[in-house]
Amino acid sequence: MEDPNVKVGQIVKSIQGRDKGRNFVVIGEFDQEHILIADGKLRKVSKPKKKKLKHVAKYNVVSEEIRESIISGRRLSNAFIKKELERLGMKQ
Repeated sequence: MEDPNVKVGQIVKSIQGRDKGRNFVVIGEFDQEHILIADGKLRKVSKPKKKKLKHVAKYNVVSEEIRESIISGRRLSNAFIKKELERLGMKQ
C-alpha cells in the first residue's frame, strides 16, 4: 500500500465518485494505489469496490473484529460489516 497508515479493518469515507460521502471498511489492498472497500450494503464483501487511496478520507477508527476475521481467514459477512459500522457510529 502506498499509504502505510491505511490498514485492513480501518474505516474510510469516500470523497470521490458516486459513493461520495459513504463510509466503508478496508477489507484488503489491491495494489500500491488501490484498496478494496465494502460496506455490506452498496458494496458487498463478495464484490468489493476498488478505490484509489487518494479518493478516501481516513478515520482513526479500526474495527479489530473485522481485522482479525480477515487476517485469520475467517469468512466475513455483509451483516457483520453493517453491524460494525453501526456499532462504531459510522452508520450512513
